[in-house]
Amino acid sequence: MMVLLSTIFIGPILVMILTSFKTNVEAQSSDPTFLPHSWTLKAYRQLFMQDDASPVLRWLLNSIVSATASAILVCLFASMAAYAFARIEFKGRKILFGIILSTMFVPSFVFLMPNFEIMSKLHWLDTLAAIIFPGTAGAFGVFFLRQFFISLPKEFEESARVDGAGPFKTFFLIVLPNAKGAILTLFILSFLANWNDFVWPIYVLFSDEMLTLPVGLTRLQGSYTIDYPVIMAGASIAAVPVLLLYIILQRYIIDGVASSGLKG
Repeated sequence: MMVLLSTIFIGPILVMILTSFKTNVEAQSSDPTFLPHSWTLKAYRQLFMQDDASPVLRWLLNSIVSATASAILVCLFASMAAYAFARIEFKGRKILFGIILSTMFVPSFVFLMPNFEIMSKLHWLDTLAAIIFPGTAGAFGVFFLRQFFISLPKEFEESARVDGAGPFKTFFLIVLPNAKGAILTLFILSFLANWNDFVWPIYVLFSDEMLTLPVGLTRLQGSYTIDYPVIMAGASIAAVPVLLLYIILQRYIIDGVASSGLKG
């Protein structure tokens, strides 16, 4: 069963990578092949070395900067809000938390026009700020981390207060280090959400230099012809940072999901 599941998930990635080393004729052949008959780096040379090459490296940098910044802000804002809902008693806490959760059921397309108007008023259109900030206050992160904070023993915080630590010092020096697994899990999920976002960048990014990689890759497709090796080469480059991030942090992802149950 594990071999079958691995084949289902890894198979398309292998096909994508191998296609990037094929010639365009072989990639479009009616008799498909798994391994290239003649290995070639033509697609990668076309991406990076031709005079009229698309700014793939700039798109890659834009995606890395926007996804990283967005994930950091999501973890910061969500952790503070989640800790408040998990530990601080205040009037209307459950009602307010329910309202926040209810936003998860609203389709994301509903927010396109309001967010566009906000970005326009802030003069952030065609800048990375337009794809970094709108998604930094989502309800999922608050819900996810709140479940984890509820499961943390209160003795940690009580010991810190006895030693004279204030609420902010307790939160940043005691609570967050103990929530490392859950926060890293949220970081990766938020990174992937921003990295793979396609619709929103199309609305707010206009110039070629400011595009993110998923949007920029669509520019590699011609009006009448499709160079599949070039597109697969660009997609392979887009997959590398995500795969590396997951391989490095997979242990924290498993621990974070396992420890963030549905308590409370």
